Amino acid sequence: MKNIAILHIFNLNFVNNLFDKQIFGIIFTNIVKGGHTMKKKIMLLSFVTFFLFCLNVKAVGYTYRVKIINSKVNLRNNPGGNDGVRVGLLSKNDYYILVDDKLYDDENNHKRCNGGWYHMTYYTNVDGYVCSDDVELVISYSTDTEKPTTECEKTLSEAGFPSSYWGGICSLKEKNPSWTFQPVKIELNWDSVVEKESECGKNFISKTIYDDEFFDDTCNKTSPGGYVAPSKIAIAYYMDPRNAFTEKYVFQFLDQSYDGNLKDNYPKAVETILTGTAFNEYHTSIGNSLKDLIIAGSIDKASPISIASKMRVELGVGTSLENLYKGIYGELENLYYGYFNFFNFGVTDACVAKKGTTYCGLNYAYKSGWKGVDVAINGGIEQFSKGYIQKGQYTGYFQKFDVNKLENIASHQYMTNVSGAMSESSTAFSAYEKNNLLDLNLIFKVPVFNNMNATITNSGSGAVDNPEDNDSKPSTIPISTIVTSSGYRYTSKYISNIAVGTEVKDVKSDLESVAGNATVNISDKDGNYVTSGIMKTGYKVSINNQSSTEVLEVIIKGDTSGDGEINALDLLQVVKYISGSYTLEGAYKEAADTSGDGEINALDVLQIVKNISGSYQIIQ
Repeated sequence: MKNIAILHIFNLNFVNNLFDKQIFGIIFTNIVKGGHTMKKKIMLLSFVTFFLFCLNVKAVGYTYRVKIINSKVNLRNNPGGNDGVRVGLLSKNDYYILVDDKLYDDENNHKRCNGGWYHMTYYTNVDGYVCSDDVELVISYSTDTEKPTTECEKTLSEAGFPSSYWGGICSLKEKNPSWTFQPVKIELNWDSVVEKESECGKNFISKTIYDDEFFDDTCNKTSPGGYVAPSKIAIAYYMDPRNAFTEKYVFQFLDQSYDGNLKDNYPKAVETILTGTAFNEYHTSIGNSLKDLIIAGSIDKASPISIASKMRVELGVGTSLENLYKGIYGELENLYYGYFNFFNFGVTDACVAKKGTTYCGLNYAYKSGWKGVDVAINGGIEQFSKGYIQKGQYTGYFQKFDVNKLENIASHQYMTNVSGAMSESSTAFSAYEKNNLLDLNLIFKVPVFNNMNATITNSGSGAVDNPEDNDSKPSTIPISTIVTSSGYRYTSKYISNIAVGTEVKDVKSDLESVAGNATVNISDKDGNYVTSGIMKTGYKVSINNQSSTEVLEVIIKGDTSGDGEINALDLLQVVKYISGSYTLEGAYKEAADTSGDGEINALDVLQIVKNISGSYQIIQ
């Protein structure tokens, strides 16, 4: 009777949220304490059963965010206007996470911000206050059912990254802990953006190094040099940020603003990038020219490394554009002599089709007054910075894919080559690697679109269009991408998000369908290969992508015993683990944390019991 009386304190309005049950935890803990008798087990199960009867589960996740609506907005260490120390400079149209949605008054009563201050986080590791006059409040509701299981995943989730981004980014963070990743929320539907970018004539792709599925045969427009219209598959592949979560290609998300902390590193890095280019070959005063480039970058707030990478892609390393870089054009040699265009401004597909690359480039330089190497460098960088970086296209990705407004998509793109951002990214990465700059505090701004599929847009064919680095995609797909593209979750040791009862052959087939030339094998906990039956906690998935091999242990939430099911045995093991009379380790311990909160407690017991009863399904 006493126990029944205790249960009557529960109110349906109080216990309607499964994921916040403090009273449940208190009572559960008291029941477990003091031994493991059959009487206590019966009490525990009776209590849990009654509690489940009271529950009405419906969880909705939401996050407060702000969108920066003005340029160069200061982030202060307190709500004190100019009296507060600046801890960050915010860019227009960027999104940041709020600590809460309340407004804070000016502490110093200077009324620097009449509307009050919002408390927000900046790049996940710095917080501060921003004036409400400079932002737009956004409340984001999430339908993402995945729950973070590691500190890295929790950080990314809090920052606003969906779960399909976690595996790839966390792999990069594990290898490069000094890197920071910030989501840039694009308030456009993913499918709509891909559709607009796929319109005939907006993008082109090399005809020589791709399979047929990467071409759009319905579009008859072409671009000089053997470029044709890409298919929607190709567009989606190169636009999906999750396909770029490798060291080589993540640099397309690098913030290209000037970083004063790197000023001593810029000269050597820029020289490394431009060595062997037409710029280096045709301009003997390269030392002075590089100095001019770095100075111009600091003045116009553009990264010299990003500038040099762009020049390398535009200029190439061959001699096909010799006349362009000598300032010579046929009969107009005298008119254009001494004019230079190191960024190929004005070299549009329409102009090239009629007049050729050299004429288009030099004519643009002539009209812009870019006579002399230093003038051309300064003028090109200024135009690049003002035309792109300062207009919100501050990464290689945003320069290639103009996705600010749906009606204007692709109207202001630096290049039509659909793989251009990846090509520049590879060049930038090489410069950072060769100059030992990968351990710097680099900031990557990664786009997140509305209604993106959890499955990553991928294909088993194609290549990165870069004449200097023409690796085939099938042999270089990162293992994290193979896993997440197949609909599963990847961490450094585990593979999860596998439904109870999933067949071994289906998991193997899913992984192989996006793995290209990679090999996939599945074995049991003892290392014996398995090809049939259901997946179980403790099984191992081995993936070899021809450059590396990873063995990932399987986690099926709730299956702590490793039999592939969620039943009374699992419940007993979790209860005994909490009471201290049983040990769970590795994947089996991870499987016990059904709630994904990083702990094994009463909530996990509750979820297992409810799963067994059929009134709740544990989220994998």
